[in-house]
Amino acid sequence: MKKFNVVIVGASGAVGQELLKILDERNFPVGELRLCATSRSAGKVMLFKDQPYQVKITTPDSFNGMDIALFAGGIASKEFGSAAVERGAVVIDNSSNYRMDPAVPLVVPEVNPEDVKWHQGIIANPNCSTIQMVVALKPIHDAAKIKRVVVATYQAVSGAGREGIEELTGQTRAVLEQGEITPKIFPYPIAFNLIPHIDVFMDLDYTKEEWKMVKETQKILHDDAIAVTATTVRVPVYRSHSEAVNIETHRKITAQEAKRLFESFPGIVVIDDPGAKLYPMPLFASNRDEVFIGRIREDNSIPNGLNIWVVADQIRKGAATNAVQIAELLVEYGCLMNN
Repeated sequence: MKKFNVVIVGASGAVGQELLKILDERNFPVGELRLCATSRSAGKVMLFKDQPYQVKITTPDSFNGMDIALFAGGIASKEFGSAAVERGAVVIDNSSNYRMDPAVPLVVPEVNPEDVKWHQGIIANPNCSTIQMVVALKPIHDAAKIKRVVVATYQAVSGAGREGIEELTGQTRAVLEQGEITPKIFPYPIAFNLIPHIDVFMDLDYTKEEWKMVKETQKILHDDAIAVTATTVRVPVYRSHSEAVNIETHRKITAQEAKRLFESFPGIVVIDDPGAKLYPMPLFASNRDEVFIGRIREDNSIPNGLNIWVVADQIRKGAATNAVQIAELLVEYGCLMNN
């Protein structure tokens, strides 16, 4: 089997570590592997297939001879993305830097795999909340054409990185021990609380996270006519995002038809048995790659509406797994720069 040289930028962070883990789990044909990050993480040793690799400082030369550059997030792709492409690597970027660039494909492999074929060196990984939602929307849109989506998210603290996890842990301990709480990562205490505010506020008092879900959904599904409105909420859960999604379609779909569509769609696991109290929860979705769907029911307030509950691990399917799946598509379609 042909092998491909891979560099991970931001290798020491949560998504970078997950990328390394998933490349191993999915047995991606890695030839030479390079791990890169900022000077703060340089020198750290990480394991891949039981072999040690030292994290190096990212420079333009980090991409010499590389086929695929996996950027874990942040501003690194703005600084080094062009250098990677100039040296022949295809960039798969987990940040928001290129997502709405019309020249850059925004890809969820179960939804719009063919879009990788028109890349010009950079492919964007969508926002974690968008990824799990569009996987759920795709079979419904194909069957009945979606008119409108209303979504409320319940997003885990790990979406804010390791610091978010530490803040929840520390604040929970402080509350239980009646200690003092000083928020640092989130604008208010997150322990035993919900914060309806993720990222900065923008037009019409929607947050940037909410606008991402609107614009990215339309781009991935190739349909700007789909009306999308979102409310994104940070919740005191360590891992895996949940979403309450209301879908209005042009043709009526019953709950049973929707369930059949979900069950036959790749990457979806249906857990939907109210009588047995079976439904998706973050507790069961964490460290899994599938998108879990349950609470499937018709909207009693409109003729052509559905309500569903969607849960997925935002570090895996919402970030690292989706990126590695894109790399697999590049290999499958033979559209790497050096092919």
